[in-house]
Formats: sequence, structure tokens, C-alpha cells
Amino acid sequence: MDKFQAIHAFWSSFGIPAFDENTVPDGEDKPSFPYITYDAVVSDFNHPVAMSASIWYYGTSWSQITAKLTEIEAELGRGGVTLLCDGGAVWIVKGSPFAQRMPDDNDMIRRIFINISAEYLTA
Repeated sequence: MDKFQAIHAFWSSFGIPAFDENTVPDGEDKPSFPYITYDAVVSDFNHPVAMSASIWYYGTSWSQITAKLTEIEAELGRGGVTLLCDGGAVWIVKGSPFAQRMPDDNDMIRRIFINISAEYLTA
């Protein structure tokens, strides 16, 4: 699995669809809520990168989206998570601030923006 595939597998592991923010289907193929979008950024050893993701839900309550954030936070824990990839691994840790609620033009859309940091333990 290459670096991009490892990042996609991580965000896809939370039970809802995940999309690279540059490849979210549009029009008739637009995904239904909930889903995750993430930026796909890769690097190599000793060059950590900041990355982000957004969780998207539809409704009037923040409870379901907050529960999904709690699941992601628990997976990252205090020391992060290590993902295996071709030539090594990717170490993902929480960024600062870790998460924040974001407004949307549509009052029914709930979005939480997540910051993480990734270090590629690869060549």
C-alpha cells in the first residue's frame, strides 16, 4: 500500500465514506451524509507535515458528529497511530487545535474540522 492509500485507509476505517478532498464526487454522484473529507499530503523521513480532515453530517444536532469525532480521537490516543505503507510507516498524531466546529451556509450541515500531523517514516 503506498502512502496515499495508507492515508485513505485510515480515514475510511471509521464506518463512513472518506474522500480525498480533491476527488469528492459531485452532481448526481455526490455522496450522502455522513462522510469524511481529508487532504492528501505525503512527505518523507524527517519532514513532518500538517494535514486536515472534515467530518460532515446533516441534521440539527451535534451529537452524532461529536460521537464520530470522539471515535477518531480515541483511535489517535495520546501517542498517535502508526500506519504501515510501502517502504515504512506513517505516524499520525493530533494537531493543535485538534478539532473545531465550522459554520456552513446551510444551517442543517454540521462540520467538524480536524488537524493532524503526519511523519512519514519512509525514504
